[in-house]
Amino acid sequence: MKNVLVTLGLIVALPNFAQQKQTLPDPEIPNHELEEVIIQGNRLQIPFSESTRDIQVITQKQIQALPAKSINEVLSYISGVDIRQRGPFGTQTDISIDGGTSEQTLVLINGVKMIDAQTAHNMMNIPVPLDAIDHIEVLRGAAARIYGINALTGAINIVTKKAKSASVIADVQTGSSFKNKDEGDGSGIYGGVAAEVTGIYGSENQSQLFSVAQSDYNGQRYNSASKNTRLFYSGHYEINDHNSVQAMAGYARNHFGANGYYAAPGDVNSEELVKSSVFSLSSTHTFGNFTISPRISDRYGEDDYRYFKHDLSKGRSIHYTNALMLEWNSSLKTAIGTFGFGWESRMEKINSSNIGQHERDNHGAYVELKSRLGEKLRGTAGLYANYNTDFGWQMYPGIDLAYLVNAHWKISTSIGSGQRIPSFTDLYLNQRPGNVGNVSLQAENAWNYEGNIQYKKGNLQLKTGYFYRNISDFIDWVRTDASEPYSPMNLGKNTMHGIYARLQQDFDLGEKHAIGYEVSYNYMHPSFEVSTETQSKYILESLKHQFIAGLHYRINDFSFSIKNRWLQRELANAYDVADVRVNYTYENFLLYSEVTNLFNATYSEAGAVPMPTRWFGVGVKYHWKQR
Repeated sequence: MKNVLVTLGLIVALPNFAQQKQTLPDPEIPNHELEEVIIQGNRLQIPFSESTRDIQVITQKQIQALPAKSINEVLSYISGVDIRQRGPFGTQTDISIDGGTSEQTLVLINGVKMIDAQTAHNMMNIPVPLDAIDHIEVLRGAAARIYGINALTGAINIVTKKAKSASVIADVQTGSSFKNKDEGDGSGIYGGVAAEVTGIYGSENQSQLFSVAQSDYNGQRYNSASKNTRLFYSGHYEINDHNSVQAMAGYARNHFGANGYYAAPGDVNSEELVKSSVFSLSSTHTFGNFTISPRISDRYGEDDYRYFKHDLSKGRSIHYTNALMLEWNSSLKTAIGTFGFGWESRMEKINSSNIGQHERDNHGAYVELKSRLGEKLRGTAGLYANYNTDFGWQMYPGIDLAYLVNAHWKISTSIGSGQRIPSFTDLYLNQRPGNVGNVSLQAENAWNYEGNIQYKKGNLQLKTGYFYRNISDFIDWVRTDASEPYSPMNLGKNTMHGIYARLQQDFDLGEKHAIGYEVSYNYMHPSFEVSTETQSKYILESLKHQFIAGLHYRINDFSFSIKNRWLQRELANAYDVADVRVNYTYENFLLYSEVTNLFNATYSEAGAVPMPTRWFGVGVKYHWKQR
């Protein structure tokens, strides 16, 4: 808690330091850009300022100020988001929202689902480098009405940049713990390098983004080295005022030592190679008040796990997955509001050494209405109907309402439902004696109820709320004793009560001089229907407490930020991690230095993988933009 007290002490002192001088918002302070951000939901696109449910947006400027080397680390600073890394440097990450599991959270890139039908462990193996991101949207609560299946506890949509001019960003960084390597890892110290280049060629009617990134780290303990390659393209072409075409393609290759990832302590010499690719082609056509947007996309994945990396003849699992997605989204503006309606199809298949060959299809249709009742009340209501060839038909309604009390206060409430389809691993895995699937599993279904109140005046923003989630047929991997393999089961109901609060404020101290802070707290109280004699693999690891505090300061070309995270999961020890970053801008160059785990905390986020000790990093970023 020492880290928390230090950060809070700095925050408490801010108002006096700033002398409450709040003039016009400084355009360089990131959170003021949020009003113009358009939430890129697949159904209806809504300005952030008009959203009727709890959505958090992280802009590129905010990302640049964070002491983060990967998208995983960026998301770890977001209220309610639980990042559980099995390795540092973006190697492998499970991501969940509001105390759910990683299988219950959906990740998207520009609205394209990154669902991996084999396992959610691979969902964050995505090809987008940090400098290619425009903003990230985090939507909390069951969201089938907005994003379809598997958005049971929430969704994260990564939106990439578009521009009407040319630019190039080149970033090179290096870092080390200055810790001597463990025996068996060779001589020297642990460290690594990373580089990425993102270029945009843009004009009045088109934008083409190309990005390439490479990182190479020799690890932070025995057999934890990682090498990551990412290639990404995103294009937007406006044919005329009423017709446009969008395309996206990406490839990610991640090779890492998997010591302690799944089967400690026997897996000390294991490794994993994960490859994934994504492709999408869509268009948008407007006919008066009617808009249609068809899209075809595909996500392909390969996962090669080697229990004995020096002997590939045994203990090896190879999986090939593919998901072809077809979508038709449309909207119609009328006197009573904007209607959205459409359908989507998803064809999944897997060919695996220990899961087998399987295929299944998923088809969904939706309809929703966004409207206003007078000047004060606005809302969105809709229904999503889903058919899965393994689990049949289901209906998922939802409604969001927001009441504008006055220019500063807003009250919102939402009721949503959703479904999580069991993965192919859940159903068919044969990995005895450790794990075995269950073909009798049923899909998880959830209802989520939430209410919040928001206050905003000048540079001060406050939001607090409560949610209740009820999941039926909750899935967890369990066993009755250590002699049996883990197997997934529908355990009945999983209910979750949660409260959250977020506060942020910025002070303008004059030209190119500003200071601000952010504080958030989340508390989750779960209840499970499970026997006390059952050993659970995941149920006792859900997030219980999360406190995040941050302070940022800027004067002229110098900026400084510190972030502190205090977390506790069910039946686990709490841990407290502080990270700092210093930026200095000189003409087209940004020089930066950061220290993660500043106070050298000892902690783990997943499996038997201790996270890195204090880590030092430096980097330089070059940014050229066409005038």
